[in-house]
Amino acid sequence: MSVLRLREDTEQEERERLGPWAVRSAESAGRVVPEPEHRYRTAFQRDRDRVVHSRAFRRLEYKTQVFVHREGEHYRDRLTHTLEATQIARTIARALRLNEDLAEAIVLAHDLGHTPFGHAGERALDRLMKGHGGFDHNRQSLRVVDLLEERYPGFRGLNLTAETREGILKHGVRWEHPVPLPPLGRQPALEGQVADASDEIAYTNHDLDDGLRSGLLTARQLEEAPLWGATRRAVSERIGAAAERVLHAQTIRALIDRLVTDLLEASAERIAEQAPRSVQDVREAEAPLVGFSPEVARAARGLKRFLFENLYHHPQVLRMNRSGERVLKDLFETYRGEPELLPPHVRARFAGDGEVRVIADYVAGMTDRFALAEHAKLSGLHGLA
Repeated sequence: MSVLRLREDTEQEERERLGPWAVRSAESAGRVVPEPEHRYRTAFQRDRDRVVHSRAFRRLEYKTQVFVHREGEHYRDRLTHTLEATQIARTIARALRLNEDLAEAIVLAHDLGHTPFGHAGERALDRLMKGHGGFDHNRQSLRVVDLLEERYPGFRGLNLTAETREGILKHGVRWEHPVPLPPLGRQPALEGQVADASDEIAYTNHDLDDGLRSGLLTARQLEEAPLWGATRRAVSERIGAAAERVLHAQTIRALIDRLVTDLLEASAERIAEQAPRSVQDVREAEAPLVGFSPEVARAARGLKRFLFENLYHHPQVLRMNRSGERVLKDLFETYRGEPELLPPHVRARFAGDGEVRVIADYVAGMTDRFALAEHAKLSGLHGLA
């Protein structure tokens, strides 16, 4: 046995270990611009590494999840959300005999296109881009990996594989994209479905955790959500007397475990029932194969509804959102009126990519703190509100 493990060795291991429904690295549909294979890393491991080394990935540290960065250092940001979702995705993919590297690459890239100030920023840019193609963070994530990252001499973007790009898209597209899109079936590959489910499990639980930490949610309020209440009571019986902070942490931990376990068991049952013999069978399925059981799906929707009503629409969160929306609106309209305020390398893209879309790209790529600093600077110069 050789001491060195080459790419071909990993690909052979995938053929032996993964289910027939999984995407194999050696069978990737490839990249838009063909590249030689790496000696040690598979195609999806290279995708993962390219995402992690991108500027857009580093900027996630200063982009809002729910709470703006200046609200406190212990709340999740887009980067910590991404890392938590990635951990969940690897667990699920491994248990379902899927390609962990592909699931990981998709989750690491899924929020690269998010605006500053979370979904409030996304809504603001979508309104501002009305009549110019709109704005969607999944679409923007694909623009980041296909066009906006500048790291290679032979192509724009990161030149990721078709399978990772398919997972980023999630549900297909209704808009033009300047780079050829990967082939899309009725459903994405199972690794993409896992990435989507892991994103939901991660944000539901850490938003509950951050809401409790902030004091905007209370334990008494959360008793209204049956899944939380049942989980908390079970944890309390198991651990006995404990500090409230420990009880909350253990409840979040148990809730994640319960959701992941149900997802695994329900998904495994669907896969066994439909018995897909290839990735193509998965893509042609009438419905996704990865998902919760009906009972837990209803309970999970109840938790999300609780967050929507009590956290995302809390007056303090709405005030933060309105402030973020105003900042992005001011920046966008100022740059449209005075494009000379933009950096030269941004203006240089006007001819090829279109002025309005380039301005949206630039604003979407900002971190919260850069957007606030830029807004303060322009406010002094141009009297913004």
